[in-house]
Amino acid sequence: MRRLTHIGAAFSAAAITALVLLVAAPAYAHNYLVASSPTEGETLTELPSEFSVSTNDTLLDLAGDGGGFAIQVTNEAGDYFGDGCFTIRDDSLSTAAELGEPGSYLMLWQLVSSDGHTMSGEINFDWQPEANQTISEGLNAPPACGGGTLDETAPTDESAPSEAGNTNEFPAVDASTVVLVASAIVLVIVAGVAIFLISVKRKKSES
Repeated sequence: MRRLTHIGAAFSAAAITALVLLVAAPAYAHNYLVASSPTEGETLTELPSEFSVSTNDTLLDLAGDGGGFAIQVTNEAGDYFGDGCFTIRDDSLSTAAELGEPGSYLMLWQLVSSDGHTMSGEINFDWQPEANQTISEGLNAPPACGGGTLDETAPTDESAPSEAGNTNEFPAVDASTVVLVASAIVLVIVAGVAIFLISVKRKKSES
């Protein structure tokens, strides 16, 4: 019986250690920003092909609907620019580049790291367009992909669930929580089955 107790304690310790490692590992596995267009503090005189942020690893879009991703550009007056659509390509997130009158602008971004955690940031830049650059009209609310603004396309029934997707909103998503819970359950089950099998084998050998 003492030996069985020791074995059970060993399996429990192993399960706890594995759980600790699972919880601790994501903290060191977040993606990090490696490039952006524009860069922090940059003064743009021409519109780039797109506004984008790039990270060191592949982004996680489990459902394929862009849930947890967003990229928005605003000016000092709080007007929004762009079409509300964005593209996820491997390790980068991008949206069409549109700007209005000269001045200071802010690009806000959010994405889901390869470890399932959301990460976000902001990039300040200035816009001093050359004479041949296109000046766009700003919106008073975040643009919705496909036309209009998110305020106009939001559900009128507060009880109706909102749909996450390529809407350029900033929802909070953390897929790693599901992974951790599932892993914890699997570890507990494996430890329990192992202890049970050892117990049965010991009883057979003693009989």
